[in-house]
Amino acid sequence: MHALVQGVILGVLTGGVYALMASGQTLIFGIMKVVNLAQGAMVILGAYLAYQLFVSFGIDPFLAIPITTLIMFAVGVAVQLLFLRPLRREDRSELSLLVTFAVALLLEGFMSITWNTSYRSINTGYENASWTVFGYQITQVRLWAFLLSLAALGLLFLLLNRTRFGRAVRATVQNPDSARLLGVESDRVAALGFGLGAATAAAAGSVYGLLYPFNSGSHYDLISRLLSIVVLGGLGSVGGAVVAAVIVSTSSAIVASTVSPSWSEMTFFVILMLVLLVRPQGLFGTVGRGAL
Repeated sequence: MHALVQGVILGVLTGGVYALMASGQTLIFGIMKVVNLAQGAMVILGAYLAYQLFVSFGIDPFLAIPITTLIMFAVGVAVQLLFLRPLRREDRSELSLLVTFAVALLLEGFMSITWNTSYRSINTGYENASWTVFGYQITQVRLWAFLLSLAALGLLFLLLNRTRFGRAVRATVQNPDSARLLGVESDRVAALGFGLGAATAAAAGSVYGLLYPFNSGSHYDLISRLLSIVVLGGLGSVGGAVVAAVIVSTSSAIVASTVSPSWSEMTFFVILMLVLLVRPQGLFGTVGRGAL
């Protein structure tokens, strides 16, 4: 029983970080109908940026997030303008898979040249610190990461539901043609939306570097998990992605703590297949897709 509860605590805390990663992925799909295969590489690039700021200037990874998010926002906007906008609208959904995969390889090459392929980690003075509450271990880094993810997701929710840009995004998601007729600049919304998705990847990457060792190729495993979360939650549903991230992360942690860590990696895909057999549109595919 103790191992089960400990697994739930670990899974929920880690799930918040995955939710932040997946929120950007599903936001990009909701706006542009683009499956961004470069999202994992953007997370790892965010981790490298936080690592470099910590090593070179002693900036704590949490305090580095405003810097890394601004940098990655600019990278995301540039990727959309240079590689995705030139695609013909009718071919964008199919060709975007190839284009974003090429962007992922480009980012991987850049990271390999800049930092080589050795595994790195952000070793602060508190990465192994923890609290014991009623006999259960709560790692400080994971708790702060979870709270940071909640705050970032809260800001994203306010942006999408309380601002003019958010209304333009939701209109574009629900009906792109009608949004254009109402004066929404869909190209501008797409560029800013892609930049916002990259910015969430940077915020999550800063935390990811604290939790796990990483190198330039770590994005391959990461993108498979993010795609599982996005599909499970319902394509285009940010709320669905958050719920799905917590579900699969908690299930994976429970399996790791009660059965074997070697089986936990399969949990993401087993849950995905079981849910899709019952609900092919995902958990929130029908309700959430148009509402973000």
